[in-house]
Amino acid sequence: MLIRRRFLTLLAAASIAGVMSLGAQAAGTLKVGAYPNNPPFEFKTADGSFQGFEIDITEELAKRLGMNTDIKDYGFQALFAGIASRRIDVALSSITITPDRLKTMGFTQPYFTSDQGIATLDSSPINSTADLKGKNVGVLSGSSGEKWTTENSARLGFADVKGYNSQENMFQDLRNRRIDAAVSDVPGMQYLFAKEKGFAVKARIEGGEQYGLMLAKDNPMFGKINDALSAMKTDGTMAQLYKKWFGVEPAQGSSTISVLPVPKG
Repeated sequence: MLIRRRFLTLLAAASIAGVMSLGAQAAGTLKVGAYPNNPPFEFKTADGSFQGFEIDITEELAKRLGMNTDIKDYGFQALFAGIASRRIDVALSSITITPDRLKTMGFTQPYFTSDQGIATLDSSPINSTADLKGKNVGVLSGSSGEKWTTENSARLGFADVKGYNSQENMFQDLRNRRIDAAVSDVPGMQYLFAKEKGFAVKARIEGGEQYGLMLAKDNPMFGKINDALSAMKTDGTMAQLYKKWFGVEPAQGSSTISVLPVPKG
């Protein structure tokens, strides 16, 4: 009798383990490729794990789909090959949706619009591009901000445009009033200003670059992933994640909180 009871106990345990295993298999794993040095969208911590705005988005998407995530380190160009070869299901790294990319890749609806912005000290009276007349403006050398500033210098009448090799040096000069304003990517500045107080993005210079998750066009999970994004926008989750990483609420009507169509090639 004792042997029979032990046998039944072991059989029950094996059955439970089998059910748990089937559940894990049913849940599945979302294979994700991410560029490791793109804060605040994604970056690696000291222990080798990924963090960032897009990492949080993907983790939440997987949770809503009943899946786990397996996030791997990829170079930016390798993300495209990873999707094409099906080594990964989803690629993320603030990937801009473009007509050329849509010819071969699928993108979810956009969830982020990247613009240039004018940053100043909190106390500065500068609030628009017109207010830059006669002002000293700082830019990162080789950046989109430098391109815009160069193209508009004569029209807006800047006193001087100073190039910097690092964001740190540019904002140090802004804090010390060696320049009156800085023109740079809004996302990077918002991330910095969440930690470095005393600065503010006073105006946006609309460029319209939009980011989406990249998948194979025929990925069977495409619809569910895009629907989960829509739900995250509708229930306020996307706005919460945006504020967590950028320190401010997303703009009204922005792609972060507005449900949008899937881009078509």
